[in-house]
Amino acid sequence: MSGAGRMIEGLLAGKSVVIAGSGSGVGRSAALLFARHGARLVCADIMSDWVADTVRLVAQEGGEAIAVTCDVAKEADVQAAIDTAAKAYGRLDIIYNNVGITGGPAPLKDATQDQFDKLVAVNLGGVVNGCKLAIRQFEAQDGGGTIVNTASVAGLIGWGGVIYGSTKGAVVALTRTLAMEVAKSGIRVNSVCPAGMITNFITQEAFAEPSDAQLAAYGQMHPLGRPIDPMDCAKAALFLASDLASNITGVNLPVDGGLSAG
Repeated sequence: MSGAGRMIEGLLAGKSVVIAGSGSGVGRSAALLFARHGARLVCADIMSDWVADTVRLVAQEGGEAIAVTCDVAKEADVQAAIDTAAKAYGRLDIIYNNVGITGGPAPLKDATQDQFDKLVAVNLGGVVNGCKLAIRQFEAQDGGGTIVNTASVAGLIGWGGVIYGSTKGAVVALTRTLAMEVAKSGIRVNSVCPAGMITNFITQEAFAEPSDAQLAAYGQMHPLGRPIDPMDCAKAALFLASDLASNITGVNLPVDGGLSAG
């Protein structure tokens, strides 16, 4: 490993972290990356089998993680994940609210009430639950704490589905406003805003490899010409969660290959 690589090892050494949505995609990548940097994890996801596999992969690398089945739209489920971290590791240091579902490309005029309700409940409600309950836990400890949310470039510019973009725009606004609200408690709040990303959402079968055509199509969305890989977002989240960003709060960081700049 290079000298530069050694310098950034252990960015989260000993930190207790809850990662929501860690059964696949960005969440799984973040679990692996955070564990490599010394974090002790509670991996939470509504997909029990998927999150159990994430924990298995972390353990294979010598990391420490606990799997929790969690529907982020249910406050009790999120509380259980936080309680698990506090009980197992003595405290909670970081929560990564990496949650999101898509509602399809249908125009707004064709959207159903069920589609709207589900997107709001998960994409916004899940983040609200994670933030609110983590803050209570942070304040019950000795102060401080870090929140990272997954928003989207669709919350920064007019891109993607209307309802989806609206929920992610709400997460962008929540991140800024909450950062101001809790700054005096030493709590930092930031978000990662990915663009066209290679996840389970773009393949017909979970964990299937995307086709060359899909990779090319997603690459063409971005000025840098490449699709966004989940690890790209995980690395941004690692930075925001770590002490490298100790004086950064209220930031919505695009990971979009330059898309929002144009």
